[in-house]
Amino acid sequence: MRLQGKQVVCYVEDEFEDLELWYPVYRLREEGATVHLVGPEANKKYIGKYGVPCTSDKSISEVKASDYDAVLVPGGWAPDKLRRYPEIISFIQQMDQAKKPIGHICHAGWVLISAKILKGVTTTSTPGIKDDIENAGAIWVDEEVVVDGHIVGSRRPPDLPAYAKAFADLLAK
Repeated sequence: MRLQGKQVVCYVEDEFEDLELWYPVYRLREEGATVHLVGPEANKKYIGKYGVPCTSDKSISEVKASDYDAVLVPGGWAPDKLRRYPEIISFIQQMDQAKKPIGHICHAGWVLISAKILKGVTTTSTPGIKDDIENAGAIWVDEEVVVDGHIVGSRRPPDLPAYAKAFADLLAK
């Protein structure tokens, strides 16, 4: 398993996009990665937009960027909540400074915008936040997955196979 020993944070909050959380998490776990679901509170049940639950393994105050190899931010409405936590913004900024893989899909670009790490980055998102992405200084393109250095962006659930593969490939390097 090519991702054996890799540690990944996947942020959770209520109203995450169910598939955008679970598809990449299962894909990475299939390849041997340890993926921790991290929310505002540890051991709390969070409910996705379509009712699929997840229970956080850890709280945002328990994780340090130096202990992880990568981070995933699922879409849905959760990113609008996640970006309000200074600990998450700091974590994302530290991952960016260390050039560790950062995955975002759909509305998750909002978290990267709030972390102020998109200036000059070519990426994608749901078209609904294209203006936000561009106003943050990024170059937005309409493609199923975009890898620019250590940042992997994707648009929406139909793009999940390409997104999860690109993220796993980057993490395996």
